[in-house]
Amino acid sequence: MPERSLLDGITVLDLASVGPAVRASRWLADWGADVVKVGPVPKDAGVQIVPPAYAYSAQRGMSRVLLDLKSDGGRDAFLHLAAGADVVIESFRPGVVDRLGIGFTAVHAVNRGIVYCSTTGFGQTGPRSDWAGHDLNYLAVGGYLHCSGRDPRGGPALPGATVADSAAGGLHAVAAICAALTARATTGEGTYLDVSIADGVLSLMSLAIDEYLAEGVEPGPRHGLLTGRYAWYDLYEAADGGWLAVAAIEPRFFANLCTELDCTRWLDHQYDDLAVEPMRADFAAAFATRDRDEWASDLGPADTCVSAVLAIPEVVADEQFGERGGFTEVIHPTAGTIRQVAAPLAGQVDASTLQVRDQSVPDTDRILAHAGLSAIEIGELRDAGAIA
Repeated sequence: MPERSLLDGITVLDLASVGPAVRASRWLADWGADVVKVGPVPKDAGVQIVPPAYAYSAQRGMSRVLLDLKSDGGRDAFLHLAAGADVVIESFRPGVVDRLGIGFTAVHAVNRGIVYCSTTGFGQTGPRSDWAGHDLNYLAVGGYLHCSGRDPRGGPALPGATVADSAAGGLHAVAAICAALTARATTGEGTYLDVSIADGVLSLMSLAIDEYLAEGVEPGPRHGLLTGRYAWYDLYEAADGGWLAVAAIEPRFFANLCTELDCTRWLDHQYDDLAVEPMRADFAAAFATRDRDEWASDLGPADTCVSAVLAIPEVVADEQFGERGGFTEVIHPTAGTIRQVAAPLAGQVDASTLQVRDQSVPDTDRILAHAGLSAIEIGELRDAGAIA
Protein backbone atom coordinates (compact mmCIF):
# COMPACT_ATOMS: atom_id res chain seq x y z
CA MET A 1 0.00 0.00 0.00
CA PRO A 2 1.21 3.55 -0.73
CA GLU A 3 2.14 5.73 2.25
CA ARG A 4 -0.15 8.52 1.03
CA SER A 5 -3.68 8.10 -0.25
CA LEU A 6 -4.37 9.34 -3.77
CA LEU A 7 -6.80 12.06 -2.61
CA ASP A 8 -5.10 12.90 0.67
CA GLY A 9 -5.78 16.54 1.56
CA ILE A 10 -8.97 16.82 -0.54
CA THR A 11 -12.11 17.83 1.37
CA VAL A 12 -15.54 16.93 -0.02
CA LEU A 13 -18.91 18.23 1.17
CA ASP A 14 -21.64 15.75 0.20
CA LEU A 15 -25.21 17.04 0.34
CA ALA A 16 -26.75 13.80 -0.97
CA SER A 17 -28.30 10.92 0.98
CA VAL A 18 -28.87 8.29 -1.74
CA GLY A 19 -28.12 7.60 -5.39
CA PRO A 20 -25.06 8.20 -7.56
CA ALA A 21 -23.77 11.19 -5.58
CA VAL A 22 -23.45 9.00 -2.51
CA ARG A 23 -21.63 6.36 -4.53
CA ALA A 24 -19.28 9.04 -5.84
CA SER A 25 -18.43 10.30 -2.36
CA ARG A 26 -18.02 6.69 -1.25
CA TRP A 27 -15.25 6.15 -3.83
CA LEU A 28 -13.65 9.53 -3.09
CA ALA A 29 -13.49 8.68 0.62
CA ASP A 30 -12.00 5.28 -0.15
CA TRP A 31 -9.31 7.02 -2.18
CA GLY A 32 -8.37 9.21 0.77
CA ALA A 33 -10.58 12.30 0.55
CA ASP A 34 -12.03 13.78 3.75
CA VAL A 35 -15.76 13.46 3.05
CA VAL A 36 -18.22 15.39 5.20
CA LYS A 37 -21.84 14.33 4.83
CA VAL A 38 -24.17 17.32 5.13
CA GLY A 39 -27.59 16.26 6.40
CA PRO A 40 -30.70 18.16 7.50
CA VAL A 41 -31.57 19.11 11.05
CA PRO A 42 -34.39 16.74 12.12
CA LYS A 43 -37.74 18.54 12.34
CA ASP A 44 -38.46 16.65 15.54
CA ALA A 45 -35.41 16.58 17.79
CA GLY A 46 -36.21 12.99 18.71
CA VAL A 47 -36.62 11.70 15.16
CA GLN A 48 -33.74 11.08 12.78
CA ILE A 49 -33.64 8.75 9.79
CA VAL A 50 -30.43 6.74 9.98
CA PRO A 51 -29.60 4.15 7.28
CA PRO A 52 -28.69 0.57 8.25
CA ALA A 53 -25.16 0.23 9.56
CA TYR A 54 -24.07 -1.64 6.42
CA ALA A 55 -25.55 0.85 3.91
CA TYR A 56 -23.11 2.56 1.53
CA SER A 57 -20.20 0.66 3.10
CA ALA A 58 -21.16 1.97 6.56
CA GLN A 59 -20.06 5.40 5.27
CA ARG A 60 -16.52 4.46 6.22
CA GLY A 61 -14.04 7.29 6.30
CA MET A 62 -16.80 9.92 6.47
CA SER A 63 -18.03 12.37 9.08
CA ARG A 64 -21.42 14.03 9.36
CA VAL A 65 -22.74 17.53 10.02
CA LEU A 66 -26.41 18.51 10.38
CA LEU A 67 -27.43 21.93 9.04
CA ASP A 68 -30.78 23.61 8.43
CA LEU A 69 -29.98 24.96 4.99
CA LYS A 70 -33.27 26.87 4.85
CA SER A 71 -32.13 29.07 7.72
CA ASP A 72 -29.70 31.97 7.44
CA GLY A 73 -27.44 30.41 10.06
CA GLY A 74 -27.41 27.00 8.42
CA ARG A 75 -26.67 28.50 5.00
CA ASP A 76 -23.88 30.66 6.39
CA ALA A 77 -22.40 27.65 8.23
CA PHE A 78 -22.39 25.67 4.98
CA LEU A 79 -20.70 28.50 3.07
CA HIS A 80 -18.11 28.70 5.85
CA LEU A 81 -17.37 25.00 5.38
CA ALA A 82 -17.38 25.38 1.58
CA ALA A 83 -14.80 28.16 1.79
CA GLY A 84 -12.26 25.58 2.92
CA ALA A 85 -13.45 22.65 0.82
CA ASP A 86 -12.27 21.32 -2.53
CA VAL A 87 -15.43 19.61 -3.79
CA VAL A 88 -19.18 19.98 -3.27
CA ILE A 89 -21.51 17.19 -4.43
CA GLU A 90 -25.27 17.66 -4.48
CA SER A 91 -28.26 15.86 -5.97
CA PHE A 92 -31.19 18.21 -5.44
CA ARG A 93 -33.52 18.94 -8.33
CA PRO A 94 -32.33 21.71 -10.67
CA GLY A 95 -32.58 25.15 -9.10
CA VAL A 96 -32.95 24.05 -5.46
CA VAL A 97 -29.38 24.82 -4.33
CA ASP A 98 -29.56 28.26 -5.93
CA ARG A 99 -32.82 29.02 -4.10
CA LEU A 100 -31.14 27.91 -0.86
CA GLY A 101 -28.22 30.24 -1.54
CA ILE A 102 -25.64 27.42 -1.67
CA GLY A 103 -25.33 26.90 -5.43
CA PHE A 104 -22.17 27.15 -7.47
CA THR A 105 -22.30 30.95 -7.79
CA ALA A 106 -22.59 31.44 -4.02
CA VAL A 107 -19.88 28.90 -3.21
CA HIS A 108 -17.56 30.14 -5.96
CA ALA A 109 -17.82 33.63 -4.45
CA VAL A 110 -16.15 32.38 -1.26
CA ASN A 111 -13.92 29.74 -2.88
CA ARG A 112 -12.74 30.25 -6.47
CA GLY A 113 -11.13 26.82 -6.50
CA ILE A 114 -14.28 24.86 -5.71
CA VAL A 115 -15.24 21.89 -7.89
CA TYR A 116 -19.03 21.87 -7.67
CA CYS A 117 -20.72 18.69 -8.92
CA SER A 118 -24.48 18.50 -9.40
CA THR A 119 -25.80 14.99 -10.03
CA THR A 120 -29.34 14.57 -11.32
CA GLY A 121 -31.26 12.03 -13.31
CA PHE A 122 -31.57 14.04 -16.51
CA GLY A 123 -29.25 17.01 -16.03
CA GLN A 124 -29.84 20.69 -15.33
CA THR A 125 -31.37 21.42 -18.74
CA GLY A 126 -33.75 19.81 -21.22
CA PRO A 127 -37.44 18.83 -21.21
CA ARG A 128 -36.92 16.05 -18.64
CA SER A 129 -34.68 18.01 -16.28
CA ASP A 130 -37.40 18.35 -13.62
CA TRP A 131 -38.63 14.77 -13.84
CA ALA A 132 -38.28 12.43 -10.90
CA GLY A 133 -36.62 9.12 -11.65
CA HIS A 134 -34.53 6.19 -10.49
CA ASP A 135 -32.01 3.78 -11.95
CA LEU A 136 -34.57 1.86 -14.02
CA ASN A 137 -35.88 5.05 -15.65
CA TYR A 138 -32.44 6.16 -16.83
CA LEU A 139 -31.67 2.71 -18.23
CA ALA A 140 -35.01 2.84 -20.02
CA VAL A 141 -34.56 6.18 -21.78
CA GLY A 142 -30.91 5.47 -22.66
CA GLY A 143 -31.69 2.31 -24.64
CA TYR A 144 -30.08 -0.10 -22.17
CA LEU A 145 -33.26 -2.02 -21.33
CA HIS A 146 -34.36 -2.30 -24.95
CA CYS A 147 -31.07 -3.91 -25.95
CA SER A 148 -30.87 -6.22 -22.92
CA GLY A 149 -32.29 -9.71 -22.48
CA ARG A 150 -35.97 -10.51 -22.19
CA ASP A 151 -38.00 -11.67 -19.21
CA PRO A 152 -40.55 -14.54 -19.42
CA ARG A 153 -43.21 -12.08 -20.61
CA GLY A 154 -41.07 -11.07 -23.56
CA GLY A 155 -40.39 -7.61 -22.14
CA PRO A 156 -37.09 -6.08 -21.06
CA ALA A 157 -35.54 -7.86 -18.08
CA LEU A 158 -34.90 -6.03 -14.82
CA PRO A 159 -31.15 -5.57 -14.24
CA GLY A 160 -29.58 -7.24 -11.22
CA ALA A 161 -27.75 -4.12 -10.04
CA THR A 162 -28.12 -0.34 -10.10
CA VAL A 163 -26.12 0.01 -13.29
CA ALA A 164 -27.14 3.59 -14.01
CA ASP A 165 -26.62 4.92 -10.48
CA SER A 166 -23.24 3.24 -10.11
CA ALA A 167 -21.61 3.30 -13.55
CA ALA A 168 -23.49 6.01 -15.45
CA GLY A 169 -23.87 8.30 -12.44
CA GLY A 170 -21.41 7.60 -9.62
CA LEU A 171 -18.36 6.77 -11.71
CA HIS A 172 -19.33 9.51 -14.18
CA ALA A 173 -19.23 12.01 -11.29
CA VAL A 174 -15.96 10.66 -9.87
CA ALA A 175 -14.21 10.86 -13.25
CA ALA A 176 -15.46 14.42 -13.82
CA ILE A 177 -14.43 15.50 -10.31
CA CYS A 178 -10.94 14.03 -10.60
CA ALA A 179 -10.49 15.65 -14.03
CA ALA A 180 -11.62 19.01 -12.64
CA LEU A 181 -9.24 18.70 -9.68
CA THR A 182 -6.41 17.95 -12.10
CA ALA A 183 -7.27 21.03 -14.18
CA ARG A 184 -7.47 23.17 -11.03
CA ALA A 185 -3.91 22.18 -10.13
CA THR A 186 -2.84 24.03 -13.29
CA THR A 187 -5.31 26.92 -13.47
CA GLY A 188 -6.18 27.47 -9.81
CA GLU A 189 -9.83 27.73 -10.86
CA GLY A 190 -12.66 25.45 -9.88
CA THR A 191 -15.55 24.51 -12.13
CA TYR A 192 -19.18 23.51 -12.23
CA LEU A 193 -20.03 19.94 -13.27
CA ASP A 194 -23.51 19.03 -14.53
CA VAL A 195 -23.60 15.23 -14.22
CA SER A 196 -26.66 13.56 -15.73
CA ILE A 197 -27.19 9.86 -15.04
CA ALA A 198 -29.14 9.48 -18.28
CA ASP A 199 -26.25 11.07 -20.20
CA GLY A 200 -23.96 8.52 -18.59
CA VAL A 201 -26.18 5.71 -19.89
CA LEU A 202 -25.59 7.05 -23.41
CA SER A 203 -21.89 6.46 -22.87
CA LEU A 204 -22.59 2.91 -21.69
CA MET A 205 -24.64 2.35 -24.83
CA SER A 206 -22.22 4.03 -27.24
CA LEU A 207 -21.38 0.86 -29.20
CA ALA A 208 -25.03 0.26 -30.06
CA ILE A 209 -25.93 3.92 -30.59
CA ASP A 210 -22.88 4.68 -32.72
CA GLU A 211 -23.64 1.64 -34.90
CA TYR A 212 -27.17 2.94 -35.45
CA LEU A 213 -25.93 6.44 -36.26
CA ALA A 214 -23.32 5.12 -38.71
CA GLU A 215 -25.20 2.23 -40.32
CA GLY A 216 -28.86 2.95 -39.69
CA VAL A 217 -29.35 -0.52 -38.22
CA GLU A 218 -31.55 -0.56 -35.12
CA PRO A 219 -29.96 -2.58 -32.28
CA GLY A 220 -32.07 -4.78 -30.04
CA PRO A 221 -31.90 -7.96 -27.96
CA ARG A 222 -29.41 -10.45 -29.45
CA HIS A 223 -28.61 -7.97 -32.21
CA GLY A 224 -24.93 -7.48 -31.57
CA LEU A 225 -21.86 -9.54 -30.94
CA LEU A 226 -21.91 -8.55 -27.25
CA THR A 227 -25.63 -9.04 -26.69
CA GLY A 228 -26.03 -12.67 -27.69
CA ARG A 229 -26.30 -12.68 -31.47
CA TYR A 230 -23.94 -15.64 -31.69
CA ALA A 231 -23.95 -18.92 -29.80
CA TRP A 232 -20.44 -18.36 -28.47
CA TYR A 233 -21.58 -15.29 -26.47
CA ASP A 234 -24.44 -16.55 -24.37
CA LEU A 235 -25.56 -18.21 -21.14
CA TYR A 236 -26.00 -21.98 -20.84
CA GLU A 237 -27.58 -24.22 -18.22
CA ALA A 238 -25.54 -27.08 -16.77
CA ALA A 239 -26.75 -30.47 -15.60
CA ASP A 240 -27.23 -29.34 -12.00
CA GLY A 241 -29.29 -26.28 -12.92
CA GLY A 242 -26.36 -23.91 -12.55
CA TRP A 243 -25.46 -21.50 -15.34
CA LEU A 244 -22.32 -20.69 -17.29
CA ALA A 245 -21.35 -17.51 -19.10
CA VAL A 246 -19.65 -18.04 -22.46
CA ALA A 247 -17.82 -15.19 -24.20
CA ALA A 248 -15.46 -16.84 -26.70
CA ILE A 249 -15.11 -13.86 -29.05
CA GLU A 250 -11.57 -14.27 -30.36
CA PRO A 251 -11.12 -17.06 -32.94
CA ARG A 252 -8.61 -18.99 -30.84
CA PHE A 253 -10.89 -18.90 -27.80
CA PHE A 254 -13.80 -20.02 -29.99
CA ALA A 255 -11.69 -22.87 -31.38
CA ASN A 256 -10.74 -23.95 -27.86
CA LEU A 257 -14.40 -23.90 -26.83
CA CYS A 258 -15.51 -26.03 -29.76
CA THR A 259 -12.76 -28.52 -29.04
CA GLU A 260 -13.56 -28.79 -25.33
CA LEU A 261 -17.29 -29.22 -26.02
CA ASP A 262 -16.65 -31.78 -28.77
CA CYS A 263 -18.35 -29.46 -31.22
CA THR A 264 -15.53 -29.16 -33.73
CA ARG A 265 -17.92 -29.26 -36.70
CA TRP A 266 -18.51 -25.55 -36.03
CA LEU A 267 -14.85 -24.51 -36.15
CA ASP A 268 -15.21 -22.84 -39.54
CA HIS A 269 -18.61 -21.28 -38.83
CA GLN A 270 -18.00 -18.77 -36.02
CA TYR A 271 -19.72 -15.89 -37.84
CA ASP A 272 -22.03 -17.96 -40.03
CA ASP A 273 -25.54 -16.61 -39.37
CA LEU A 274 -27.11 -19.78 -40.76
CA ALA A 275 -25.22 -21.84 -38.19
CA VAL A 276 -26.15 -19.77 -35.13
CA GLU A 277 -29.15 -21.71 -33.86
CA PRO A 278 -27.86 -25.24 -34.63
CA MET A 279 -24.58 -24.27 -32.94
CA ARG A 280 -26.46 -22.87 -29.94
CA ALA A 281 -28.41 -26.13 -29.65
CA ASP A 282 -25.22 -28.19 -29.77
CA PHE A 283 -23.57 -26.02 -27.12
CA ALA A 284 -26.66 -26.26 -24.90
CA ALA A 285 -26.73 -30.04 -25.23
CA ALA A 286 -23.03 -30.27 -24.37
CA PHE A 287 -23.25 -28.05 -21.29
CA ALA A 288 -26.25 -30.03 -20.05
CA THR A 289 -24.08 -33.15 -19.63
CA ARG A 290 -22.03 -31.93 -16.64
CA ASP A 291 -22.46 -29.79 -13.53
CA ARG A 292 -21.64 -26.11 -13.57
CA ASP A 293 -18.53 -26.22 -11.40
CA GLU A 294 -17.06 -29.13 -13.36
CA TRP A 295 -17.34 -27.13 -16.56
CA ALA A 296 -16.01 -23.96 -14.94
CA SER A 297 -12.97 -25.66 -13.42
CA ASP A 298 -12.08 -27.32 -16.73
CA LEU A 299 -12.95 -24.59 -19.21
CA GLY A 300 -11.82 -21.55 -17.23
CA PRO A 301 -8.07 -22.35 -17.44
CA ALA A 302 -8.42 -23.64 -21.03
CA ASP A 303 -8.67 -20.19 -22.68
CA THR A 304 -12.34 -20.57 -23.56
CA CYS A 305 -13.73 -17.48 -21.80
CA VAL A 306 -16.18 -19.56 -19.77
CA SER A 307 -17.09 -18.77 -16.16
CA ALA A 308 -19.70 -19.87 -13.65
CA VAL A 309 -22.63 -17.57 -12.91
CA LEU A 310 -22.22 -17.07 -9.17
CA ALA A 311 -24.86 -16.22 -6.59
CA ILE A 312 -23.96 -13.56 -4.01
CA PRO A 313 -22.97 -16.06 -1.25
CA GLU A 314 -20.63 -17.69 -3.79
CA VAL A 315 -19.21 -14.31 -4.77
CA VAL A 316 -18.40 -13.54 -1.15
CA ALA A 317 -16.64 -16.91 -0.77
CA ASP A 318 -14.82 -16.71 -4.12
CA GLU A 319 -11.08 -17.25 -3.77
CA GLN A 320 -10.17 -14.85 -6.59
CA PHE A 321 -11.85 -11.92 -4.87
CA GLY A 322 -10.38 -13.06 -1.56
CA GLU A 323 -6.86 -13.10 -2.97
CA ARG A 324 -7.36 -9.63 -4.44
CA GLY A 325 -8.68 -8.14 -1.19
CA GLY A 326 -12.17 -7.68 -2.56
CA PHE A 327 -13.68 -7.68 0.92
CA THR A 328 -12.66 -6.05 4.16
CA GLU A 329 -13.80 -5.74 7.75
CA VAL A 330 -14.51 -2.51 9.59
CA ILE A 331 -15.53 -1.91 13.19
CA HIS A 332 -18.81 -0.07 13.60
CA PRO A 333 -19.40 1.73 16.94
CA THR A 334 -22.75 0.01 17.54
CA ALA A 335 -23.02 -2.83 15.01
CA GLY A 336 -19.58 -4.28 15.72
CA THR A 337 -17.53 -5.95 13.00
CA ILE A 338 -18.98 -5.58 9.51
CA ARG A 339 -17.62 -7.36 6.46
CA GLN A 340 -18.12 -5.42 3.26
CA VAL A 341 -16.87 -4.83 -0.26
CA ALA A 342 -13.46 -3.14 -0.20
CA ALA A 343 -12.30 -0.08 -2.09
CA PRO A 344 -12.12 -0.81 -5.87
CA LEU A 345 -8.90 1.00 -6.65
CA ALA A 346 -6.21 -1.41 -7.78
CA GLY A 347 -4.90 -2.12 -4.30
CA GLN A 348 -4.33 1.56 -3.47
CA VAL A 349 -6.39 1.71 -0.25
CA ASP A 350 -6.93 -0.63 2.67
CA ALA A 351 -10.52 0.19 3.62
CA SER A 352 -10.13 -1.49 7.01
CA THR A 353 -7.98 1.50 8.03
CA LEU A 354 -10.86 3.93 7.46
CA GLN A 355 -12.83 5.00 10.50
CA VAL A 356 -16.52 4.13 10.74
CA ARG A 357 -18.64 6.48 12.82
CA ASP A 358 -22.08 6.05 14.33
CA GLN A 359 -24.20 8.00 11.83
CA SER A 360 -26.84 8.71 14.47
CA VAL A 361 -24.27 10.87 16.28
CA PRO A 362 -23.27 13.85 14.11
CA ASP A 363 -19.85 15.52 14.18
CA THR A 364 -21.30 18.99 13.73
CA ASP A 365 -19.51 20.80 16.56
CA ARG A 366 -16.11 19.30 15.77
CA ILE A 367 -16.38 20.01 12.04
CA LEU A 368 -17.55 23.61 12.49
CA ALA A 369 -14.84 24.24 15.07
CA HIS A 370 -12.24 22.85 12.69
CA ALA A 371 -13.56 25.26 10.05
CA GLY A 372 -12.89 28.19 12.39
CA LEU A 373 -16.20 28.84 14.18
CA SER A 374 -15.90 29.63 17.87
CA ALA A 375 -17.70 27.71 20.61
CA ILE A 376 -19.92 30.75 21.15
CA GLU A 377 -20.85 30.92 17.45
CA ILE A 378 -21.60 27.20 17.36
CA GLY A 379 -23.74 27.53 20.48
CA GLU A 380 -25.72 30.38 18.95
CA LEU A 381 -26.36 28.36 15.80
CA ARG A 382 -27.56 25.43 17.88
CA ASP A 383 -29.84 27.62 19.99
CA ALA A 384 -31.33 29.01 16.78
CA GLY A 385 -32.01 25.50 15.45
CA ALA A 386 -29.67 26.04 12.49
CA ILE A 387 -27.48 23.04 13.39
CA ALA A 388 -27.86 19.78 15.31
